[in-house]
Amino acid sequence: MWWTRLGKNWRVSPTDRFTATRQTRMIHSYWTTFAALIATPFEHITLVWGIVPLYFGLLLNELTSDKANFRTAIQTGFSFLWAGAQWLWPYFSHQMNLPPIRVATLPVNFLVTFLTIALGVVALVSGLRKRFPKYVRFLGHTRFANYFMITIFPIQAHYLVWTWERLVAIVVFAVPFWLALHFGLMPVRKQK
Repeated sequence: MWWTRLGKNWRVSPTDRFTATRQTRMIHSYWTTFAALIATPFEHITLVWGIVPLYFGLLLNELTSDKANFRTAIQTGFSFLWAGAQWLWPYFSHQMNLPPIRVATLPVNFLVTFLTIALGVVALVSGLRKRFPKYVRFLGHTRFANYFMITIFPIQAHYLVWTWERLVAIVVFAVPFWLALHFGLMPVRKQK
């Protein structure tokens, strides 16, 4: 912002005031969207038992070594397979209280679900065999993958719709969330 000094008072030009207000509204909008992504699974009992293991996996992955190894590959594989299974469950369930499946976003949901399951299988098998295939060693180093599965969980479970605003909110808050976890859990990690 460009500030101009007039006497003893600081003033903001009308253009700068409009820009600052718009930026504040935009960040507030993304924060509200992000908060809805985190809160939605806890508002529906059918999602709670699917999301809690992902939170547990996130904390467990953050407490383990940051080096790529086979134990973290097994943890990552389990988390990916768990999320994929939860996202496929509404297609095979006949419960009446599930939200309707939206045909418009079906290809995106299927792509994300099957990509998650495929990565989960590769990570789990690699961890169990104690050998990574060529170019797939990153699966043993995905400590933060659970964050993305947690944030897209209500979207993939059809309780929220895929939108650009939600995708941007996930990306915008990824680094602050990771930094908070990384530095917040550092004392616990050092005690080991």
